Amino acid sequence: MPYKVKLLEQAKDFLDTLSIRMRAKAFRTIELLQEFGPFLTAPHSKTLKGYAGLRELRVKQGSDICRLFYFHYDKNIYIITSGYVKKDRKTNKKEILKAFYLMKSLLEENHGENEIT
Repeated sequence: MPYKVKLLEQAKDFLDTLSIRMRAKAFRTIELLQEFGPFLTAPHSKTLKGYAGLRELRVKQGSDICRLFYFHYDKNIYIITSGYVKKDRKTNKKEILKAFYLMKSLLEENHGENEIT
């Protein structure tokens, strides 16, 4: 697979809370990100307006919906910051802000470095 996807601890913890079927669907969507990278589009991926660089992976299993937030880090690396189970029509701003600040702090911590620890 040409693209690498790394999960932050918050994303791993979130995935562990999902039902087996939803978790399987989420990992399948992550595999699509690994395969297609920047070419992954709707219905699997969407850019979040107003949050430069932040995108969402869109996962649906039956009537259940979850979102995983991610960003492009370096060359062929994508970082998934966090996720949540969607219960309303609109994406939860609090969850977007959490993901955005995780992204910003990670980029500041690793400024000029290619490797995420």
